[in-house]
Amino acid sequence: MSTEPATRRARGRRRRGRAFASAFAIVVGVLAVIGLAGAAATVALGPRVTDVQVDPAAAVEASGSRLIVTTTQSLADVDASQVTVTPDTPFAVDTAGRSVGVRFTLPLWDDTDYRVEIRDVQSVAGGPSATITETFRTPAAHIELLQRGDGEDTIFRTDLSGENAEPIFTHGHIEDFRATSTHLVISVRTEDDQAGLIMTDLDGGNPRELPLPGDGFASNLQSSDRGDVVGYTFSDADLDADSGRESRLYTASLKQPDAAPQAVEVEGADPRIAEWRFVPDTDSILLLSFDGSLLLTGSDGAGATALGSAVTIEGIARGSSEAIIERVDGMATLDLTDATEEPLVEPAGDVGPATTVTPLPDGSTIRTAAVLDGETPTGRTSISLVAPDGETTLLSEVPETDAVLQVCVSPSARYAAVLVAPDAISNPYDTYQLPLPERPETRVIDIASGEPLVALTGSSVSWCQVPPV
Repeated sequence: MSTEPATRRARGRRRRGRAFASAFAIVVGVLAVIGLAGAAATVALGPRVTDVQVDPAAAVEASGSRLIVTTTQSLADVDASQVTVTPDTPFAVDTAGRSVGVRFTLPLWDDTDYRVEIRDVQSVAGGPSATITETFRTPAAHIELLQRGDGEDTIFRTDLSGENAEPIFTHGHIEDFRATSTHLVISVRTEDDQAGLIMTDLDGGNPRELPLPGDGFASNLQSSDRGDVVGYTFSDADLDADSGRESRLYTASLKQPDAAPQAVEVEGADPRIAEWRFVPDTDSILLLSFDGSLLLTGSDGAGATALGSAVTIEGIARGSSEAIIERVDGMATLDLTDATEEPLVEPAGDVGPATTVTPLPDGSTIRTAAVLDGETPTGRTSISLVAPDGETTLLSEVPETDAVLQVCVSPSARYAAVLVAPDAISNPYDTYQLPLPERPETRVIDIASGEPLVALTGSSVSWCQVPPV
């Protein structure tokens, strides 16, 4: 049999194979050229934005929120000098791979348009640079506040108009409450007069009881600005001179709601705590014990640093490491990072001795003082903003008929909330463990302008870091 046809077929298959291989190589070459051209074009254009992440609502509520921009190229490190945030607010910058993050170190103003410009953004491989501009708007502020009633107490949520209040949590006896970035924690007394702590979502939903150290009384409830942690002092119901826990400090993580609370105990120190504060953006706590010792400690009481004696802790501003304290010889600013101390700045003009001092992140303070006529008290109370250089602006003056109970500031320090007992003489206090006037009023002031915004019926505004005194 002849092999010529088979040979011709074999030669044909080889020719078609060579043709296919040549065509495939051409296609691959074309694709490679196109890919290289595309890559060259991308490099030539500089980094371009492919994704932006920001949570404006979270940025209003707490420090540490971030704007994260992802680009088409791995980036050279971006320096803070290349970034401008408008309106001006403190921030930090970090670069990782194709992304650059702008971290806002303080909560942002509510109901405000923000613009973030990042200049001279360049690929790690070099090439042309680009300017990235992103904008976003923060939502309007809202607050929660407590209204006690006859047999039923309610926490309301409202905007700053006061016209859109809605009840979010109701209980027969609410002593106090605090807000974290994700939860409310409410201190209550049960029908059989037992202490309770209830954790809910921010809208009051999904209530869940937190364990307490025992049968007794929880007070001085506070929340950390970060980490979903709360703390409180606890005293046993059966307490006498020889036994029982008195004003012991405990903390609890809302991320582990079933876990037993953690005692904060400083070895060798008086375990009874008169006042305390979470130190912002850290896991440290500033304590003032019954014997007047001021201590800075970790969240478990370990590694405590003695800071002398003090009379009161006035406060620590959000995003700050500087505490305002009162010593026997006067008020002072104490830097908790190195224990350096300066006398509290004297206000310009005669506003009288301060009765309370509320620190702000920029070093300013809001101070209440008795208004004097010469050396005679008038019964009126001034509320003034004192700048770091002592420049003083009167924000409000409360008449002699009313009593100022507390001053708190919003997380962004844009607003002040002044808790007042109107007509104090005819406004008796209730009989709760944390007593409040029967008709409390919270007056909100714009700090920059001093303009009064709204007067709300209620107390214990969620902006406050500590209970009213």
